[in-house]
Amino acid sequence: MSSERLWPHSELGSEAVNASRPFPFRTRSQVVFVNTGDVLEGRFLHSEMSNVDGLPGQAKKSLRRNDVLLTEIRPGNGRFAFVDFDPELHVVSTKFMIIETRGRVAPRFLYHVLTNNAALDTFQRIAESRSGTFPQITFESIAHFPVPVPPAAEQEELVRFLDALQSRIELLRETNATLEAIAQALFKSWFVDFDPVRAKMEGRPPEGMDEATAALFPDGFEESELGLVPKGWRAATLADAFEINPKRALKKAAIAPYLDMASLATSGHCVQPPISRTAGSGAKFSNGDTLLARITPCLENGKTAFVDFLEPGEVGWGSTEFIVLRAKASWPDYMGYLLCRHPAFRDYAIQSMSGTSGRQRVQNEVLARYPLVLSGDEIARAFGEILDSVQCRIAANHAMAQTLSTLRDTLLPRLISGQLRLPDIEHALKESLNV
Repeated sequence: MSSERLWPHSELGSEAVNASRPFPFRTRSQVVFVNTGDVLEGRFLHSEMSNVDGLPGQAKKSLRRNDVLLTEIRPGNGRFAFVDFDPELHVVSTKFMIIETRGRVAPRFLYHVLTNNAALDTFQRIAESRSGTFPQITFESIAHFPVPVPPAAEQEELVRFLDALQSRIELLRETNATLEAIAQALFKSWFVDFDPVRAKMEGRPPEGMDEATAALFPDGFEESELGLVPKGWRAATLADAFEINPKRALKKAAIAPYLDMASLATSGHCVQPPISRTAGSGAKFSNGDTLLARITPCLENGKTAFVDFLEPGEVGWGSTEFIVLRAKASWPDYMGYLLCRHPAFRDYAIQSMSGTSGRQRVQNEVLARYPLVLSGDEIARAFGEILDSVQCRIAANHAMAQTLSTLRDTLLPRLISGQLRLPDIEHALKESLNV
């Protein structure tokens, strides 16, 4: 693109200020304290009230609508947000910059300028070049950061487009969270609370299933070593239903997809895209496996994933701190993932950890003894048919969200600088992605 198409540029220090507004503590007994860990990639993660008397010493700044919030420490870690509400009772740590536009640049447009990946990478490099205990920026250290200044109407159009793209990504992620919650609820209903069995005992048809599926469930319970279980079901252990760290063939020095612990999410089954890396020692896995962090604090934080991102027949590898689970016999693959997210299982795993302080791990032989109640194969297969549909939808939504995120990260710097204009790309995007 010709440089003649670029928007006029200014600098952050000329277009915005770092607002440091004292909060009127004398007039309030409670506030919402926002620390650096309480925002992530545009979202405020909580809104709980705190007593003013119990606030840490760094809680000194108040917010206003249209502020851009950016952490000073490790600015590349995604701790940023935009205030799109009236934050009358919000107080933030002094480790945040509160960036307020002077007027020529619209607040939401400035937010996109400062929080795209290219900008955050620049801020992180500046932070790492400065001396100090932690990589940290100040407003003065980024005051010369270039800020494009399109006409107001163009800013508004860019914000509308970028917000629509982000909303689509967030909707896909929210849909996946809902789908997983439904699968978790069904797992608990069938295999923990035995709701279909209880319904038949009471003469009611089980909810949410057809007659053929309902007929698979017994209409009563019997005694077992685990207490009352549905008739015909059996008390068992994790090792009866799942392989733990099954053997996977992967030649040394082969180039294969690799996942580190950071690639696993604390919620949701999807992972960050794996990288290609020469195979070494570590957990080996294939599609249909579940990955569970065995070490503190990753286990407590919920690091868990379902492997559905490899090519057919491909083997990946990763951290030695992964436990790999694979369902046996007729049990659906996704059951392993749902089990690893089940609160009772997680509590058992966490409480069974052993080792030195700070390096405690779950031992395979202890995990293998986790008690389960196993149904017959027909019920397992019926559950698997439901899970396959849910898992495939989650995977498809995740793939679309990744595609949109990549497009956003690729296009955004060029759009806000003026190298690209919306008419150049908007029609094509609408047709191909329905954005």
